[in-house]
Amino acid sequence: MDVALHFYRDLFGLDVISPAELPIKFLRAGEGATGVPEMIVLVPHPDSSSAFPREKAKRVLHHLAFRVEAGEYEALQDTFRAQGLEVRSGIHPVLKGVRTFYVDDPDGNECECISPDLSSAQ
Repeated sequence: MDVALHFYRDLFGLDVISPAELPIKFLRAGEGATGVPEMIVLVPHPDSSSAFPREKAKRVLHHLAFRVEAGEYEALQDTFRAQGLEVRSGIHPVLKGVRTFYVDDPDGNECECISPDLSSAQ
C-alpha cells in the first residue's frame, strides 16, 4: 500500500481525501461534478498472505487513464523518469489532438497520461 500511495500521491500529485486512520486510501484524481470527485481508491488486498499478481494476464485491471494539464505533461514525464520508471510514448487510438504517454504503477497497472496537444491547435 505504501508504494502505491507514494506513486499516486507523491509522483502523480493526487490528494489524499480520506482520514489518515482509514486503511483504504481515497485520492482525488479530478474535480468531478456535483460534489463527487473523480477518485482512485487504494484498497489493501483482503488476503495479506498472497501476493497480487504482476502478470497482466492474471489480473482484471491493467489500465487507467488520466487527463493531464498541457503545462504539466512534460514535467510529469520527467518526475517518473527521475524515479527510474519507464515512460512509454504512444498515439491515442481514439482521441485526436492529444499527447499520450504510459507508465506502470508499482502493481504493474498501466497508467495512461493524456494531455491536449497545444501544437496541433495552431
